[in-house]
Amino acid sequence: MKYSYYPGCTLRNKAKDLDLYARKCAVALGFELEELTDWQCCGGVYPLGSDEIASKLPSVRALNDAKQKGQDLVAVCSACYHVLKRVNDDMANVADIQTRANNYMALEEPYKGETAVLHFLEVLRDRVGFEELKKKVVNPLTGRKIGAYYGCLLLRPSDVMAFDDPENPTILEDFIRALGATPVVYPYRNECCGGYISLKEPNLAASMCDKITSSAAGFEADCLVTACPLCKYNLNKSGKLPIVYFTELLAEALGVKEGDK
Repeated sequence: MKYSYYPGCTLRNKAKDLDLYARKCAVALGFELEELTDWQCCGGVYPLGSDEIASKLPSVRALNDAKQKGQDLVAVCSACYHVLKRVNDDMANVADIQTRANNYMALEEPYKGETAVLHFLEVLRDRVGFEELKKKVVNPLTGRKIGAYYGCLLLRPSDVMAFDDPENPTILEDFIRALGATPVVYPYRNECCGGYISLKEPNLAASMCDKITSSAAGFEADCLVTACPLCKYNLNKSGKLPIVYFTELLAEALGVKEGDK
């Protein structure tokens, strides 16, 4: 199975491991991530202004490229996934945005939200299957107690993202179990890390992160796992627990090494 792949800017610099191990683990699990050509930054933040078109266009271009290939579009970064999926929803359901974006881009055929946008974790859950993933594990993470950190962007707004239950998600816990580790469920796993205020209000963001990591440590988690580079950056500052990308755990359990082809 081949998917169009949108890596995004952060995975090319500060979050290289998130990208590297996603690609290598995909090969190990029998599917291919085909990177889009000439992709642009998604913007990192979904533009809330209903009349804001320009910053939606890079996502529309990526979505349309995947459509032209007849492929679903996969993202690994939580922020990229969030922006791509919400823009895709706009293009499918908001007539004014659809019309103005298509008029601006002058595509051969108007884009109307035809592409399915998937997070890598959804591919593991819904296409590979966690039971099948379990069979591929060669280095089970037995004895590890791992807390899932969802944050905001994967889950909300739930009617658009449709990723998991926004109040009681389970996909990361099921992923952790499939790798042989024990998931730690703690109260703040789907609370905001303060990512978008980390520069303007660093003390407030630090307080939010401390609450999250202290809670997980109090429930005896050995580490936290996330799909968001900004969340990892913020949570790491608390220093209470190691913060790892889910693709790093996946690679460890599958026996995938950095130098593997």
